[in-house]
Amino acid sequence: MHGFMTPAEAEVEAAPPLRTRLRRLWKRHKWFVLTVVAPTLLLATYLYGLASDQYVSEAHFIVRTQGGSNPTPSVGGITAALGFGGGGGAGAASTEAQSVADYLTSHDVVSTLQKRLNLVALFRRPEADFASRLTVADPTPEYLLRYYQQQVDVYFDTDNGITTLKARAFRPKDAYDLSKTLLALGEQRVNEMNIRGFSDAVALSRRQLDEAEVALAEVQTRLTRFRQSGRDVDPAGTAQAQIGLVSRLSQELSAARAQLATTQSLIGSEGPQVEALRQQIRSLEGQLAAQSGRLAGGSSTIAEGLGGYERLRIQQELLAKRYEAAAATYQQARQNAVRQQLYVVRVVEPNLPVKSLYPKRALTLITVLCALLVIYAIGWLIAAGVREHAA
Repeated sequence: MHGFMTPAEAEVEAAPPLRTRLRRLWKRHKWFVLTVVAPTLLLATYLYGLASDQYVSEAHFIVRTQGGSNPTPSVGGITAALGFGGGGGAGAASTEAQSVADYLTSHDVVSTLQKRLNLVALFRRPEADFASRLTVADPTPEYLLRYYQQQVDVYFDTDNGITTLKARAFRPKDAYDLSKTLLALGEQRVNEMNIRGFSDAVALSRRQLDEAEVALAEVQTRLTRFRQSGRDVDPAGTAQAQIGLVSRLSQELSAARAQLATTQSLIGSEGPQVEALRQQIRSLEGQLAAQSGRLAGGSSTIAEGLGGYERLRIQQELLAKRYEAAAATYQQARQNAVRQQLYVVRVVEPNLPVKSLYPKRALTLITVLCALLVIYAIGWLIAAGVREHAA
């Protein structure tokens, strides 16, 4: 009886011990466990047990010009405001919008945010887990910039012209403050671009206007000195009056000579009346010679002074026209520059988040699991091929 066993007892006696079976299972599935199961369990432990919630505050804005044109044919306001677009001022808007988006992820903004919000403390909150937080208490600017670029995303959509700003932090208020400050910095950057662009646009016309103004003032000063030196407010008027005087003396002289000839034909060459006429003619000839000499003879004459005066007056007229043209050009440049001014349109204001969006636990875990399965499958196929080739 003692040596007799039932079929069930014989099966139990023949079965290998549990440790042996586990060893066989481990040997058979070791690489699957190491490659897929263990990393997935570790990641799940971190995501659901250790990973801190992260909140996202989002804002949308458009860049437009004063004329209201879109930055590009299909781009809307933000690009115009920040400078994204095509064609004339719109093209400038597109370029400036892209530069603003780049500015919001630059070291300049990081430096400004560190002063305003204490960026290091914001990214090192006590509730932040070791893998997500800023690990260095006193980071270098380059390290802080790299971490900041992981937490802040600025994306410009060329299809609709909207720039999307997303700021991520470990507290809802931190994310909101970060997004709001970044939006304000973007508007400030646009204003700086407007000031610089306006100055550049009107600089040449302003310089031409200043040069024309200086030249006109100089010739006016020379005219004033000319009048003062000649003691004549209106040399042209004086010359005209002198010409009139010479003409009148010539007429009087001609009349006196005609009268003398008539008188001599009537009463002869002798007599008091004839002598008086001769004396009058000599007097008129003397006056005419003197006035004619003053008008056009030798140096320091009216004609010579009038020539210098006319040259100055012509220069004044030409410079006055030049000044008027420069002033008109300057005003036109100002108007064009004003029309090309950029401004930010806030499409969506920064929100105060309520629910955390990061980390995406389920999506991350499924993605990693699928990737590990693919890696394991590829490795298994390679190993099977090697074993088959060896056999």
